Amino acid sequence: MALLKAAATVGGYTLLSRILGFARDVLTAALLGAGPVADAFFVAQRLPNLFRSLFAEGAFSAAFVPLFAGRIAQHGPENAKRFAEDALSVLLAALIVFTILGEIFTPEILSVIAPGFAADPEKFGLTVDLTRITFPYLLYISLATLLGGMLNSVERFAATAATPTLLNIALIIALVVTRPPSGYALAWATSAAGLAQFLWLMLSCHRAGIAPRLPWPRLTPDVRRLIGIMAPGVVGAGATQLNLLVSTAVASLLPAGAVSYLYYADRLNQLPLAVVGIAVGTAILPSLSRQVRQGDTQAAIETQNRGLELALLLTLPAAVALGITAHAILFALFQRGAFGPAEVAATAPALAAYAAGLPAFVLVKVMTPGFFARQDTATPVKIAVVSMASNIVLTLALMVPLAHVGNALANSVAGWINALALIVILHRRGHFRLDARSRRALPRIVLASLGMGVLLLLLEGRLIPGEEAGLLLRAGGLCALVLAGIIAFGALALLFGATDIRGLKQLLTRRRSP
Repeated sequence: MALLKAAATVGGYTLLSRILGFARDVLTAALLGAGPVADAFFVAQRLPNLFRSLFAEGAFSAAFVPLFAGRIAQHGPENAKRFAEDALSVLLAALIVFTILGEIFTPEILSVIAPGFAADPEKFGLTVDLTRITFPYLLYISLATLLGGMLNSVERFAATAATPTLLNIALIIALVVTRPPSGYALAWATSAAGLAQFLWLMLSCHRAGIAPRLPWPRLTPDVRRLIGIMAPGVVGAGATQLNLLVSTAVASLLPAGAVSYLYYADRLNQLPLAVVGIAVGTAILPSLSRQVRQGDTQAAIETQNRGLELALLLTLPAAVALGITAHAILFALFQRGAFGPAEVAATAPALAAYAAGLPAFVLVKVMTPGFFARQDTATPVKIAVVSMASNIVLTLALMVPLAHVGNALANSVAGWINALALIVILHRRGHFRLDARSRRALPRIVLASLGMGVLLLLLEGRLIPGEEAGLLLRAGGLCALVLAGIIAFGALALLFGATDIRGLKQLLTRRRSP
C-alpha cells in the first residue's frame, strides 16, 4: 500500500474521531467547565488509560505486529492466527486480574496519582466512584488493540482507525441526553464504548477471515517470545505514562481547575499528533518490518525518510499555528457556558507550551518503528527512561513559577530529548540517515512554517471578533484564519521548494515491497 494512502486511511478516520472528540470537549467545557466534576472525570479516565498504554496499545502493538506480520509471510495466515489466539487468551487472563485489582485498590491508587484531591473528601469520593466505573474500559480496549494489530498486519487499517469514534459518540450522547450532565453518565458511557469497540473489531476480523477463537491460556514458546519482546516496551510505556502521572499528581496540588486546563490543552494538541504522527507511524511499521526482514536496508531507510518528510510537512505548520493562535482557538470554540474568559486565559499558555513539543512527539512516532521493525524494544525504553527523568525534574522545578504551564513545558522538553536521542542512535547504527531529498526539504518546511506564522500574527487581531460576538462569528473568524494559514503555508512550501506536486504524487503512488 502506498505510504500516503495508508497514512491517509488511518489519518482520515483519526481526523473524524478527533473532530468528534473535539465536539465532545467543547460540550464538556460548556457544561462542566474546569470545575471539580470535570477534574474528577479526567483523573478517572487517566487510570484505565494508564494501564491500557502500559500493557496494550504501545508495548503490545510494537511487539505483536512485527511477529504476526512475519508469521503470515513465512508460515501462512492459519499459523499466524493460532499465534494470535494464544496471545489473546493470555492477554485476557492478565487483564481480568488487573481489572479486579484495580477495582479493589482504586482509593489507594488515586491517593498516589491525585494526592491533592484528598483535601476535598467529596471530590475524592466522586473520583473513586468514576474510576471504578471506567476501569473495565481497560479490559475491552486492550483486547480491541490485539484485534486491531491483526487487522493492521494484513494492511486493513480502516476498521481499527475508525474504532475510537465509538468512544466519542458515546460520550457526546451522554452529555446531550443527561440533564444536568453527570460524571457518572460519562463514566458509564466510557465503559460501554469500550465494549462496543471490542465487538466492532471482532466483527471486522470475522469479515477479514482472521477472527480468533479463545483457547485456554497457554504460555507457548511463541507467547513467551512475545512477552520477552514486549517487556522492555512495557517499561518504556511505563516511563511515558509516569510522566503523565507526575503531571496529573502535580496538577492536583495546584488550584482547582489545573487538571482540566491541561486536559483541554492536551486534547487540542493531540489532534495533529494523532492524525499525522500516529497515522504515519502505524502505516510504515508493516512495510518497514518486511523490508528489514528481507535485508533491504536501503528501502527501509527510504520508507522512514518519506515518513519523516510527510509527518513534518503536516505537523510543523500545525505546531506553529497552535502556538501563535492558542488564545484565539480557545476563545472562538470553547468560551461559553461554564468555560469563561478566565479559563481561556489559563488554558491558552498551556496549549502553546504543548505545541512547542508537537514536532518532537511526531518524530518519536515516526522513528520508533525503526527499532520495533528490528524487534528492538529495549533501546526506546532506555531513551524513554531518560526522557521521563527529565520530565519529572522539570515539572517539579517549574510548578511554582509557572503553575500548570510548567507541566506542559516540561512535557515538551522531554519529548525533544526522546526524539533526538532516537534519531541519533538509529543514525549511529546505520539504520537511518537523511537522504538528499529530505536534507533539501526539511529546512524549507521550517521556513514555510515560520512564514505562515508571521501571517497568522498579522491576521489574528483582524479576523477574530471581540468578546461580544456570537458563536457563528467566532467560528467563522477562526475558519478564515485557519484557511489563510493553510493557503499561506501551501504557497510558501511550493515557493521555497519544500515539496512539489511530483513529490506528493510519489508519496501517493509508491508501492510497498512484496
